[in-house]
Amino acid sequence: MATAAMNNTTVQGSPACPPEVPGRDRWGGADTTHDKAPLALAPPVALSLGYFLVMLDVTVVNVALPDIRASLGAGPSALQWVVDGYSTVFASLLLFGGVAADRFGHRRVFLTGLGLFSGASVLCGLAGSAALLIVGRLGQGAGAALLVPASLALLQATFPDRATRARAIAVWGAVASVAFGAGPAVGGILVAGSDWRAVFWLNLPLGGLAVLLTLRHLPVPVLRGRARKTDPVGQVLAVVGLVTVTGGLNEAGARGWTSPLVLSAFAVGTAAFISLVLTTRTLEARVGGGRAPLLRPSMFRSRSFTSATVIGMLISLGYYGMLFLATLYFQQERHLSALDTGLALLPSVCMGLIAAPLFHRVAPRTGPYALMAAGLVLGAAGFAGWLFTGPGTPYPVLLFALVATGLGQTMTALAATAVIVDTANVTDAGVATAVFNVARQVGSTVGVALFGTFAATAHHFTSGLRLSAGIAAAAFALGALLALRARPASPKLAGPTA
Repeated sequence: MATAAMNNTTVQGSPACPPEVPGRDRWGGADTTHDKAPLALAPPVALSLGYFLVMLDVTVVNVALPDIRASLGAGPSALQWVVDGYSTVFASLLLFGGVAADRFGHRRVFLTGLGLFSGASVLCGLAGSAALLIVGRLGQGAGAALLVPASLALLQATFPDRATRARAIAVWGAVASVAFGAGPAVGGILVAGSDWRAVFWLNLPLGGLAVLLTLRHLPVPVLRGRARKTDPVGQVLAVVGLVTVTGGLNEAGARGWTSPLVLSAFAVGTAAFISLVLTTRTLEARVGGGRAPLLRPSMFRSRSFTSATVIGMLISLGYYGMLFLATLYFQQERHLSALDTGLALLPSVCMGLIAAPLFHRVAPRTGPYALMAAGLVLGAAGFAGWLFTGPGTPYPVLLFALVATGLGQTMTALAATAVIVDTANVTDAGVATAVFNVARQVGSTVGVALFGTFAATAHHFTSGLRLSAGIAAAAFALGALLALRARPASPKLAGPTA
C-alpha cells in the first residue's frame, strides 16, 4: 500500500497537476461538490471517436471477408492477414506510440494517429488487390497504436480532477463499447447496402469529426522542456518481442502449440523481452544519461499500476476467449446464422451502455477499486453459468451468463483504465496507457488461441467450452483478489496529495 500511495503522491503533487481543491477530490470518500460538476462533452467525445474507429475496425471487417474474397480473389492466408495483421501491428507498436506521445506531445501524436488511420482507410477503400488491402490494414494498425495511448494521456491532462475524469472515462468507455458491439451489424448493413469498401469509407467522416473536435476543444499542452532521446534498441526489441509472441499465438490455434514455427516465435519473443528488461534497467540506472529507456521498470513498483495491468490482461483473456467460443457455440451447436449469432451475443457486447453510466455515477463516490472487484466477481459468476451449457440449453438460461460477463468485463475495464490514468506520472502517461493496452491485447490473443485449442481438441465442443469457462472464471476471481489487495487501506492514501 505504501508504494501505491507514494506513487500517487509523486504524480498528483507534480507541478503539471493543479493542487487539491477543498471537497472530495479523491477515490473513496464522502460527499463532494465535484460530484455535480458539469462535464464538457466535446473533449471526451473527440477522444472517444478515435477509439471508436479502432474498436470498430476490430470487428467490422469480419462480415465483409466473403465479399473481399470474391472481389479481390484473396486466399485464406490473405484473409487471415486482413484480420490479424491489423491487431498484430496495433499491439506491437503500442509501446512506441506511448513513447512518441510522451516525447512529442499527446495532442500532436493523437492527431497524427488519426491522420494515419484515415489515410490507411483510403488505401483500403481503393485497394485493387489483396496485397494493397493488407498494406492498408497494417497502416490502420500503426495509426491505432499512435492514437490509443495518446487519447488516454489526453484524458489525464484535460481532466485533472479525478471525479470529472471518471465521468470522461465513462463517456470514452461507452463509445468504445458501442463500436465493438455494433461492428458486425454495421459491417453487415454497409456490405448489404453497398459493398465491402464502404466499411473503410465510413472511417473518413468519423476521423474528420474527431480531428475537428480535437483542434477546437483540446488544449495545446505546455512544453515541459526538451525530453531525452529514447533508446532505439529498446524500441526494436519491443516490436520484435510483441510481433513474434502475438504472431505465435495467432498461429497456435491452427498449427498447434508444439509446432516448430510457434515454438520458434515464442523463443524469439522471450529472448527479445528479456533483453528489453535488461536494457531498460541499465538505462534507468544511469541517472542523467543521454537516453531514456523505452519504459521505466520502476513503474511496476506501484502496486496499483501493476495490479491494474495484470487485471487488464486477465479480463481480456477470459472475456474475449469465451466470446470467441460463444460465437462458435451459437453457430456450430445451435446452427444459428451469422446475423442471429450477432443478435444472440448483443446482450453481452453492448453492456457498456449500462456499465458506463453506472461507472459515471458510482466511481466518484467509491473509487475504482470497489467497482473493479465487483465487476470481476460478477464476471466470474457469469462464466460459471457456462459450466452447465449443452447444445440444447435454452437461450434465457444463457442470458444471465452473457449479461453478467459483459457487464463485469466492461465495468472492470473502465475501473482499471481509471487506475492506470490516475497512477501514471504526467511524463509517462502515454507509456503507462500503452503498457495497459498491450496487456489487454496479449490477453485477448492468448484467450482466443488457448480456448480455441481446448474446443478443437476436446471430445465434444461443449467439453472444451466448459473447461474454458472454468479457466475464465478463475482468471476473473484472481483479478478480484488483486483488486482488493491493491485497494488503498484509507481514502487518504488514494488522495491526490499527501
